[in-house]
Amino acid sequence: MDMDMGDMGGMDMSHASVMHMVFQNSVTTSLYSDSWTPKTAGAYAGTIIFLIILGVVFRLLLAGKALAEERWLNAEMKRRYVVVQGKLPVAEQVSSDSLSKKMTLTENGVEENVVVVQKTKTQPRPWRMSVDPVRAILDTCIAGVSYLLMLAVMTMNVGYFIAVLGGTFIGSLLVGRFYSSEH
Repeated sequence: MDMDMGDMGGMDMSHASVMHMVFQNSVTTSLYSDSWTPKTAGAYAGTIIFLIILGVVFRLLLAGKALAEERWLNAEMKRRYVVVQGKLPVAEQVSSDSLSKKMTLTENGVEENVVVVQKTKTQPRPWRMSVDPVRAILDTCIAGVSYLLMLAVMTMNVGYFIAVLGGTFIGSLLVGRFYSSEH
């Protein structure tokens, strides 16, 4: 069965975009769609600036999520717990726990008797309306921005690639201290 490559099985190739497999430096590389194709050096520079800003926004989102997670955890640790009839209060549970150890804590010459408890397993935190929808929105925004950055790099345009790296660098320089490097 001989097939003409120009035919491509009835597909119209007039609107097909070219997928480069090596880095190239064309200033007319489309970004995200055919309508976003820089025609001039100024439009290309604007696209580069957009990608740098998008890289910074990505790092800002990561830092914002880390700060929000820390704030949510601190709020959870400060919650007041109610004593339920029939259950031991936390102080009694701790003192009767087999993993608890009574020790003396000394600071600035003041001694205090304390109970040190080792936690054996991590319990999942409860679902909270004030926390989990915001966490989901942040995760969705982070995923969306990271996919947009990935698509820019996949154009194999050197300028776009360097702009994404530059935006990541600037963003990490500005807010990198607020989050652990998990992405």
